[in-house]
Amino acid sequence: MNREEVVLVDKNDNPLGTMEKMQAHKMGVLHRAFSVFIYNSKGKMMIHRRALSKYHSSGLWTNACCSHPRINETVEEAAHRRLMEEMGFDCELKEELSFLYKADVGDGLIEHEFDHVFVGEFNGKPEINPDEVAEWKFINSKILKEEIKNHPAKFTEWFKIAFKKMD
Repeated sequence: MNREEVVLVDKNDNPLGTMEKMQAHKMGVLHRAFSVFIYNSKGKMMIHRRALSKYHSSGLWTNACCSHPRINETVEEAAHRRLMEEMGFDCELKEELSFLYKADVGDGLIEHEFDHVFVGEFNGKPEINPDEVAEWKFINSKILKEEIKNHPAKFTEWFKIAFKKMD
């Protein structure tokens, strides 16, 4: 298995170097990340439940795709790459916002990310990667808002924050 690294950044998203991904999550070091929100033409949002084999937040519902850019890869390039790797499709993406957050995600791991949020439209059926995704669905945003309010433990920390900012 290749050593996967994340790009460490300051609070303004200026690169500071790199660190092995697991070490960054154990230490809670600020690093660059992205989240992709996909909607269909009816305005429903695509969400997926993370595979049970994921090293953190496994089995939780989240946005269509999320990950970290590689060294010398733009955040947008990484968003397209991971959308293909996780969901089996690609589409036009537009960066909507970015935010900083820090959250305990269990098992001694901390997500501390400068998260870039991209939005796109897709009307087909994804070809999910079972190593990444357990299941997926399109959902009405009002229903999703109620689900998050009533069952917050079913959703990833970053998704709850990003969804609120997108609302």
